[in-house]
This record gives sequence, structure tokens and C-alpha cells, in this order.
Amino acid sequence: MAPESHRRDRCEAAGNGGSIAARKDNNPAVMAPREAPMYTRDNPSPEYLEMVRMYETMHEEGEQSAGKSGKDTFPGKMLINHAADIRAMITHTGARSILDYGAGKGLAYQQSDIRVTPQLTADSIQSYWGVDDIRCYDPGYEPFSTLPDQQYDGVISTDVLEHITEPDVPWIIEEMFSYARRFVFANVACFPAVKNLPNGQNAHCTLHPPEWWAGLVHGIAMRHTDISYRLVMSTKTGARKKMGLSKKRRTVYHTVERLL
Repeated sequence: MAPESHRRDRCEAAGNGGSIAARKDNNPAVMAPREAPMYTRDNPSPEYLEMVRMYETMHEEGEQSAGKSGKDTFPGKMLINHAADIRAMITHTGARSILDYGAGKGLAYQQSDIRVTPQLTADSIQSYWGVDDIRCYDPGYEPFSTLPDQQYDGVISTDVLEHITEPDVPWIIEEMFSYARRFVFANVACFPAVKNLPNGQNAHCTLHPPEWWAGLVHGIAMRHTDISYRLVMSTKTGARKKMGLSKKRRTVYHTVERLL
């Protein structure tokens, strides 16, 4: 026989569940909680569609409030900050092809003599990674807006996910894993952006602590158990600027990964 405390827990759970069910049956006015709609690639949220339109405008017209032209807005050069981490995943998995999901204008791939670290300069990102093929995808930038129709060994996403409307983040991450044959790499900023969108909203529209992102990605990765992944999340320490004065804020990186 089970211990008394265990029997009591089970009975209380069953009793509560039964009473709730009885109330629903006897009182049609008592409804079950309404589930949030599940958005997908074929059925994204209205906020996602509006966000893509805003990014299309900013790619064309620039960030007017900051005096940036279209060509200088979302250039995709922040990728260089993560080139070494991505190379490590490429080396570990033997990847030969890469999909950059949310590449912006992808200008990092056009640069030469790239300073990867203070001690290392590479001829180009592609030569540094040693891969055969790099494909850029970004729904907000017309030249790269066509959705890929094949898988790639590695899928990378740098400084992207925090820009996605929160109801759509799960299907975006699911899509990234679905495009990957060997690995997924993503980094996420867990603090507000410097820039705002045309509607006045901060560009980092999905802000959560590292634990939230790690749990979400882990849950999705468990449906893709043959794919390695590395998720790098960054937070800021120190007080924010107040009345024009602040101490230098430090960026702290938090990494979770599964290497197969």
C-alpha cells in the first residue's frame, strides 16, 4: 500500500478535478480556459506581419530618428562578433552549408580582412568557416526574402530572435531546427535595444531572462534530437544611464548547448 501522504495527494487531485468537471457539466456558463492561438508559418500573428512591414520600410528608408540611411540600417555586420562560436559548431559537426536566418543585408559576408579576434584576421567569413555554401534569409529585406526550400547543415541566427513578436517566437525557432541537418546556433540579447521601430516600440520586442529562452529552445530541441545546438544569451550588468551619468555596463554571456 502506498504511504498515506501519497494516497492523500492522489485523492485530493482526483477530487479537485472531479469537482471542476462537475461544475462545467452543470453550469454551461462556466467555460474552460481559452487557449492562446497557435501561430505558424502559414498563420503568423497580425503583429508579426506588421513587424515585417516595418522592417521592410526601415531597410528601404533607414532609421530616420537616428539619421541612418537604408543601407546602414540592419547591415548584418554583428555576425562577426559570433563568427568564432559559429566556427566551433561547424568544426564540431562537419557542416559544409549554412543558412543565416535573419541575415539583414548580410554585409559581413562581403567584407574582407575581417578581425575575428584581436589576434586573428580572416580573409572572409566563408574562408574562415571553411564552408561551401552560405544562404541568407531575411523576410524584411527583399533580396533575401524568399523562404528557403531545402535544408542546410547549419542554421545560424544572430541578434534576431529578440526582434520577433513573442507569439511567433516558438514557430520561428521550430522552423530553424527544421531547416538544420546538423546544428543550430542562435544568440539573444536579454535587454532593450538602442533603436525603436517606426511605431515607437523598442526593437527588442521580446524581452525575457536567459532562463526563459533556454527553456523554450530546449523544449523545441527535444523534438529534434539529432541536431546539436548552442544558444548564447547576453545580459547587461550595472545601473542604466540616469541624468546623463552611468557606470560602464558590462555584457555577460550565458550559454546552453547540446553537442552530439
